[in-house]
Amino acid sequence: MNYHFQAHRQVRRNLLDILQNTSHEDLLLIPDGFNNNIYWNMAHTVATQQLLHYYLSGNPFRIDKYWIETYKKGTLPNLNVQKSEVEDLEFLLTETSKILMRDYDSDFFSDYTPYTTSFGMDLKSIQDAIIFNNMHESIHYGYILAQKRAILGEKGR
Repeated sequence: MNYHFQAHRQVRRNLLDILQNTSHEDLLLIPDGFNNNIYWNMAHTVATQQLLHYYLSGNPFRIDKYWIETYKKGTLPNLNVQKSEVEDLEFLLTETSKILMRDYDSDFFSDYTPYTTSFGMDLKSIQDAIIFNNMHESIHYGYILAQKRAILGEKGR
């Protein structure tokens, strides 16, 4: 699983880099043709990771339920995000990855409820969930890159 944890850390570093180097205005802007923004996509990856890993294994979330309820699948982007929440997300992008690895190494995920994702993948174990989550976060990373390009195009840069 070491490779999959390395991949997770790398995707999170890529997301963090964009979060830290994108203006607050651009993080919250919904580009033409999109139904969410860069910030929502990043927060959604954290919420989904908690659901796939902790909820489905019958364990408590490692983050406040606010993040789950606000950014889970089917939610709409919050356009009134304060800068302090952006800072909280910076912390969560890094720390939830570290906590996941620690919890995995301590056999925290002894049970797992099988789940079929909307992507059509059957998750039968925490290992399946970790691998799928990397794919899910990578999809959202690609979506964020497309949103950044769309924003640049809209601003005529």
